[in-house]
Amino acid sequence: MKKLLLLTLVLSIFVSCKNETETLKTISVDYPKTNKIEVIDTIFGEAVSDPYRWLEDDRSPETEAWVKAENEATYGYLDNIPYRKELKERLTKLWNYEKIGSPFKEGDYTYFYKNDGLQNQYVIYRYKTGDDPSTAEVFLDPNTFKEDGTISLGGTSFSKDGKTLAYSISEGGSDWRKILIMNTETKEIVEDTLVDIKFSGMSWYKNEGFYYSSYDKPKGSELSAKTDQHKVYYHKLGTKQSEDELIFGGTPEQKHRYIGGGVTEDDKYLIISASVSTSGNKLFIKDLTKPNSKLITILNHTDSDTGILENVGTKLYLSTNLNAPNKRVVTVDASNPTPENWVDFIPETKNVLSPSTAGGYFFANYMVDAVSKILQYDYDGKLVREVELPGVGSAGGFGAKKEEKELYYSFTNYVTPGSIYKYDIENGTSELYRKPNIDFNPEDYESKQVFYKSKDGTKVPMIITHKKGLELNGKNPTILYGYGGFNISLTPSFSIANAVWMEQGGIYAVPNLRGGGEYGKAWHNAGTKLQKQNVFDDFIAAAEYLISENYTSSDYLAVRGGSNGGLLVGATMTQRPDLMKVALPAVGVLDMLRYHTFTAGAGWAYDYGTAEDSKEMFNYLKGYSPVHNVKEGVEYPATLVTTGDHDDRVVPAHSFKFAAELQSKQTGNNPTLIRIETDAGHGAGTPVSKTIEQYADIYGFTLYNMGFKVLPSKTTEKVKG
Repeated sequence: MKKLLLLTLVLSIFVSCKNETETLKTISVDYPKTNKIEVIDTIFGEAVSDPYRWLEDDRSPETEAWVKAENEATYGYLDNIPYRKELKERLTKLWNYEKIGSPFKEGDYTYFYKNDGLQNQYVIYRYKTGDDPSTAEVFLDPNTFKEDGTISLGGTSFSKDGKTLAYSISEGGSDWRKILIMNTETKEIVEDTLVDIKFSGMSWYKNEGFYYSSYDKPKGSELSAKTDQHKVYYHKLGTKQSEDELIFGGTPEQKHRYIGGGVTEDDKYLIISASVSTSGNKLFIKDLTKPNSKLITILNHTDSDTGILENVGTKLYLSTNLNAPNKRVVTVDASNPTPENWVDFIPETKNVLSPSTAGGYFFANYMVDAVSKILQYDYDGKLVREVELPGVGSAGGFGAKKEEKELYYSFTNYVTPGSIYKYDIENGTSELYRKPNIDFNPEDYESKQVFYKSKDGTKVPMIITHKKGLELNGKNPTILYGYGGFNISLTPSFSIANAVWMEQGGIYAVPNLRGGGEYGKAWHNAGTKLQKQNVFDDFIAAAEYLISENYTSSDYLAVRGGSNGGLLVGATMTQRPDLMKVALPAVGVLDMLRYHTFTAGAGWAYDYGTAEDSKEMFNYLKGYSPVHNVKEGVEYPATLVTTGDHDDRVVPAHSFKFAAELQSKQTGNNPTLIRIETDAGHGAGTPVSKTIEQYADIYGFTLYNMGFKVLPSKTTEKVKG
């Protein structure tokens, strides 16, 4: 039995140039039937219904049929949006400019990434160091991996002499990787492919082999089955993967969900970082110059985020937030490296520190209200200078090998396309190295930071970007984008998609919510576990600020976020469905009672807690879990849920169940649709062609449900819905 929604968007617009009334086409959505199969979990004595549990089986023909039917309904709706094609054409045109990354040296060559404009994946080029860059040749082209671009390049790692490359690939957007090994002179693959690798870097020891991380292959679906026993292996060149040496993990006392192994630049030490969640790590060090040396413990607890930044002989430089929520750099001797022996090198300040090294110096990248400030220090801890940046925004890339005389850094903000600058490390001068030639004029736009108060009085920053001269009349289409979790900071950066939105007279607003890392560990912790509601309150307050200041109104407001930001949107729209016209939860964590049972989800418990922790935690999670808070008789905003069928980070079942709940219980005429991308995962490596199509659909859906008959850039008139 199908539930038929006839959208009462039979709307008219007065077009002054024609002096006639036109009618907006009626779009009907015939939602597929979603079976309810009663499943009851009893948690702390409470019965919890989960009627869509069957959608968690990503390998079942029933789920496959449901995905197909939902996509047919969704695209049937999207195909009827009159300016969807126009949006796609504009996105395509603006996207089509040459994009080139910063150069880096490996062996005898200088390498760089480049995209001609609309290539699905970036291509690696190279030229002999010292030659003219115009002589660069294609070194590795991921567009040749698969015609539709759905096999992407992951990480790359060169041996110390640059003659061998290990690189990983992802198929269909999955977090599972394969590693291939190439002779860089002949460009030939020289060994069998390493398989079943996940959440891993590749760190070379001299030219002999490299360290990597993986899990045992899970039983059941590799896209949804739980993975929580990470291990570090060493692969010696010329041997089979089955012969790789297990370095760390695989025993009860070494059971961790995330483990990484890295070798210092001088090949002296192996550093092992081991975590049970996405926050906090243990730290170990092994002297590689001594055969059969043991791992020495630096930290035996997970109360901090600590890593080795650099070493000079046995002197270690560590970056840590142990007893320093905004981070500091300390030094210690490798022979006795535990915290009681640490000495401050770059002390903690009121701003959050992200340190790096290049050319024999340290670079302290500070976030000051979410924008960059860079200080350069020598190896004695003396401040050399503040790096003069091109403007107010985000600067990154202050890293290079110790012998380099120059480095390349990027600079961007919401109205400045990312440009690359060459920095002379010794004298501190910057020069523009590469500026993109893009059909976008930053002078036509403005971006300003405001501070507003959240529900509990906390002051929260937000950057609002739009065309200059915009009339604050409460009728501007606005996207409020947020994240608020996992110590991740949202710093200003340019986006082609956002540029197209702002061309339409749209406002793009980004608040720096609690749960993020913009103000250090305390800011992060204020949005975790039993304080998670602070994040939603911050987001709601941001929306209320935009409305009170007449930037927009509830009829013209869309809320958007991905992953943890998808949870943010799901929780906000179920708590305050009156606040926005459109909701856009992407690849969201939406079932808070079961998230920890899929893939690496249990590692997110630092931020969320789990329903198994305590009755209090269970009740708290259930109180905001989007899947469990869709109610009968409520009119929810027009909703376009987006996910990928190969997302094994946040499994698509979250989105499936949320969409099914919305479609079952929605009252009123707002559509509740789900767009499921095929051969796509959590986002990384998504082909450009798919990305453009997705943004055209999202923007088309958003503007249409705000009542725009034509694109806002074409008219000042609006259809009232």
